[in-house]
Amino acid sequence: MQPTTVIVVADKTSLKRPFIFLNAVNMALCFFMLAVTVSSHRYLLGGTKVRLSLSGLVCLYILGFGCLLLSVLGVCGACKEKRWCLILFAVGMAAASQTMLVKTALTYQPIYEAEVVDRESSLRESALKMPLGENSLVNRTLLEHMQAYYKCCGLVEGYKDWGSSIPASCLCEYPERRCVRLRGNFTVGAQKKQLIYQEPCLPLYMASVKRAFSIAIGFKFGSAMFWVVLLVLSIKLMVQIKRKKEFLALLQTHKYCVPGTS
Repeated sequence: MQPTTVIVVADKTSLKRPFIFLNAVNMALCFFMLAVTVSSHRYLLGGTKVRLSLSGLVCLYILGFGCLLLSVLGVCGACKEKRWCLILFAVGMAAASQTMLVKTALTYQPIYEAEVVDRESSLRESALKMPLGENSLVNRTLLEHMQAYYKCCGLVEGYKDWGSSIPASCLCEYPERRCVRLRGNFTVGAQKKQLIYQEPCLPLYMASVKRAFSIAIGFKFGSAMFWVVLLVLSIKLMVQIKRKKEFLALLQTHKYCVPGTS
């Protein structure tokens, strides 16, 4: 009885499905990045620092659209096992991740000074114009929106920053620990013996700004590292596709010899 030889051809592209799944995640990430960029662009159009942030916005637009197209190219290359698609994908992801890391590292300090330090200095300058009711209508409106959102009153010394004219946005709708009973001669929105917010707004607002800044920087570095992971997976997938094609070509030449058979 002649021995029987069974040749099992295993799947040589085991990284295909994880690669496609991570590219789908990257597409969602790119859509989110573009949405945030568009929102930031609209916000900056109403400010005075458009020129300073224009280069950063253009870079984010290019990275968002570029990585989105690269993910489409990478998925096509993985599904059809086209190595040239994966090569272009790897080159693009290498450039995108390096650009994001370098751009974030170089602009960290300028953006921190513009978005955190300068903003805090501007608010402290407004606090020096005591009482706060003497500020411009735009500044007073912004302060009242801040007080209603963060449930605070004033900027540095609480409700005392407003002098005798305290706005209604300082009033506590429900009794809380951060509320204090108002005493003294006050007019307009707040009257005697009413509860108003005790905490000043500047520490709460700046803590929120710093937290948002940290999240934005972490998102940029995280995106860059995620693209590095996709780069490594694409290289490994290219190697697997090459080995699979070489193995199949070897079988088709009928020169594959199995030990123990003639």
